[in-house]
Formats: sequence, structure tokens, C-alpha cells
Amino acid sequence: MDQIIRFYKENKVYFAWTIRVIVSVLFLFSAYSKLYPSADLGLGTMEVKQLYALGFSRDVAPYFSRLLVAAEFALGIGILQPHFLKRIVVPATILLLVVFCVHLTYSIANDVGGNCGCFGELIKMTPLEALIKNIITIGSLVWLMRMLPKDKPPHNFPFLALIYALCALALFMISPIQKKSAPTGDENNTVGEVVIIEDEPIVDTIPNEIPLDTNTTVNVDNPDTNTTDKDPEEVVEKPKDTAPKKVTSEFSKHVPASIKLDEGKKILCLFAPTCEHCMETAKTLTEMRKKDPNFPKIFIIFMDEGPEEIPNFFDYAGAKYSYKVEDIVSFWEIIGMSKDTPGVVYLWNGNVRYFSDGIDANAFSEGALRKELDKKK
Repeated sequence: MDQIIRFYKENKVYFAWTIRVIVSVLFLFSAYSKLYPSADLGLGTMEVKQLYALGFSRDVAPYFSRLLVAAEFALGIGILQPHFLKRIVVPATILLLVVFCVHLTYSIANDVGGNCGCFGELIKMTPLEALIKNIITIGSLVWLMRMLPKDKPPHNFPFLALIYALCALALFMISPIQKKSAPTGDENNTVGEVVIIEDEPIVDTIPNEIPLDTNTTVNVDNPDTNTTDKDPEEVVEKPKDTAPKKVTSEFSKHVPASIKLDEGKKILCLFAPTCEHCMETAKTLTEMRKKDPNFPKIFIIFMDEGPEEIPNFFDYAGAKYSYKVEDIVSFWEIIGMSKDTPGVVYLWNGNVRYFSDGIDANAFSEGALRKELDKKK
């Protein structure tokens, strides 16, 4: 035991530096992951899926998200420098982790699953996994506090403040906050591009003479020559309308009025231009459309995370569709804070009959959509 204690005392400096480096890497990676694959996408996703759920408003969330990520960068850098290490940097790091733990505990208590967002979309963790990670990190920092000597002058607080100020400035520069207007249902209310693709002309395969039954022939070009042996008293009943009652869907205000989303059968897709799963889903929908001449009209809302890739997206899908580009935050608000891309919504007179999202349990299924499309009512 004495040898272990002596070894610990002799190497206490190395133990302390090991913890500092590990915590630094952890915080820097956590901050970077929230900016992956792009700063706008990462921060926008964080705002909608994490901060909105905590009660942050649409106006405050963009500022808080950037200041929070800047704090993670600053603490990751600050724990490697000597100024106010024991009095400010380590306690601030512990305090931030404690706040995260309180939030994660609340999420676990309310049975909130899915990705906690600690490492953004780069490494998905459940709230329980993240809580365990944070508790271990807090324990390591408490141990570090016991090993560190008292802060010795000269102290340079402006240097610490400069680290955070530069990190915050960098975040606001690489991802400027853009003013977003709430949707009003006006067709012109959009922050991005709107492109309407006219339906491809349908080849007329109907012959001029259409046999109605064994005793009746109708000549479309010359109606006067029509003959029939049918009983004049026989009445042909019109097919019963089994369509559901028309309603106003929650998505209609986000789609141009010319699309008439709430009239008849329509398919609304919520895609990201660079999302491989979205591209595969679009390709499957194109194949279904080619097989079925009565397939519903498709409209796509694209996330504004790579609009220059939209032409390549359509090349892969095998067809072009009418689309609209929405900013990242608005896109997540449309699809839903708990949902993910690719999203496919089948509406009949505004009634949502099918809604798939993500790549897990509720992922898009051609068979499931086909089953809903075949239903008569």
C-alpha cells in the first residue's frame, strides 16, 4: 500500500495532466460534433430538438446554442492552460456537466428516448448513456481538483475571457443567425426556392371505340352513330364516393397553394438533398409512380443544407418533382421535433393516412404505403 501511495504522489502531475487532456478532448469533440456535418445543420438541429423542448423561444434558441457550443470549445481549451485553472476553469466545467446531468435525469424520468444530442448526430447516445458519461467525467474532475495545487500568480483573467470571446465570435461568424418568419400559408411566404414541375403528359391509350358491353359500342369521334340494345329503363349506378371528408392538414400552410395539398391524394416528402436514405426513398417513389398511372402527385420540401445538390438528387431519383427549400430550423418544425429524415406523408383530402420518418422502426416501407394507397376509404 505504501508503494502505491508513493507511486501516486510521485506521478500526481502526470495523472492530473492525463485527466486534463481527456476532458479537453471530450469537450472539444462534443463541441465539434454539434457542428457536424455543417454548422447551420448541427446548430439548427440542436435548437429544434433540444432547446425548444426546454422552453427556449425561436428568437433566443439560436443565440443560446452558439454561446453553449462556444463554452464547450472554451472549456476544452481553457483546461489546458494554467490561469485560474482550479478557481474558475475546473469548477465551471463541473457546473456545466451538472446542468447537463439535471437535464438528462429529467429526460430519463419522463421516459424520453432517442438521441440526447451530447455528441450531435455524429455519435448518438441515449440520455442514460450520456448521464453515466457525465457522472464519470465529474468524478474525474473532482479528483483533478484534489490533485491541483493552488492557483499561483500572476493570474490572467483577460486571457480566459479572450478564449471564450474568440470561440463565440467564431461560432457567430461561421453560422450567422438569420431572421426567420413564421409560416402564414401564403404561397409567397418562403425563405428558399420554390420550383413547380408540371406533370409529364400522359399518353392517350384510350381507343376511339370503347366497348361498353357485348351489345353496345360508342364511337367517340361520331356520337350520332352510337347504337345500343340496352333496356332504356336500365340505370347504371354511379360509383359511391368513399373518399374521407376534406380537412385542412397541418402541412398545407407550408406548401404553395397551387399544389392543392388538401385536395385528393397527395404525397409530401421531407428530404435533405445530401441524405442517402432520402435519395433511395425518392428513387423508390419514382419506381412506384412509373408502375401506377394513378399514383398521387409528389411534392418535396427540402432542407436547406445543400441546395446545390438538388439536381444530383433528382438525377438519382430518376424524375423531377415540384419542391420548396426551407431553412433548417423551419424544416425541423415542419417534420416534427421528434422525427427524422427521410419523411414521407401520404394525404387524402388533407387526412394523413401514412407518415414514415427516419431509418429505424418507422422508416419508409413501399409495401406499407402501397397498402394505404389501395384502400378504398
